Amino acid sequence: MAIKRGFGFPIESRVAFPQGLVLMGEISQKTKYNPDRTALPEPVYDIDKEGQGTGLPVWKAMVTDPDQEKATQASFEIEFVSSHQPVPASPEIVPGTGMRMIELEGLTAEPMVVRKGSGDKNFSFVSYKFRATGIKGDNNTPKANAANGSKAA
Repeated sequence: MAIKRGFGFPIESRVAFPQGLVLMGEISQKTKYNPDRTALPEPVYDIDKEGQGTGLPVWKAMVTDPDQEKATQASFEIEFVSSHQPVPASPEIVPGTGMRMIELEGLTAEPMVVRKGSGDKNFSFVSYKFRATGIKGDNNTPKANAANGSKAA
């Protein structure tokens, strides 16, 4: 198959999220799961099991899509692959809440099957894993070069 597992289809932020996204709090570095609560958090980098990827840190944020009809799918996690932590430039919607309207740059969508329920009440649906390289208006993060994915100075 020409399209490999894990391939993210490029998509414009305004096409995927016509009303934009609401950032729900802070953007933090993604860490690996460790059952030992006393262990130091280990950051996640953009490298797959075969050693492919950019090698850049992965950041995560919880967002809400105001255009989503189903409340169960309205909030989800976005991953950012960037050398620097993305910092939103937009003002807070309600001061002190961390909620901000954002538009993503370098967005990709990877289809995935989500299974919910068990037994007779088991069902599946197609969802997407979204990754981005940054946030529009962010001056903290170097911009990705769309042609080859490398970072600009």
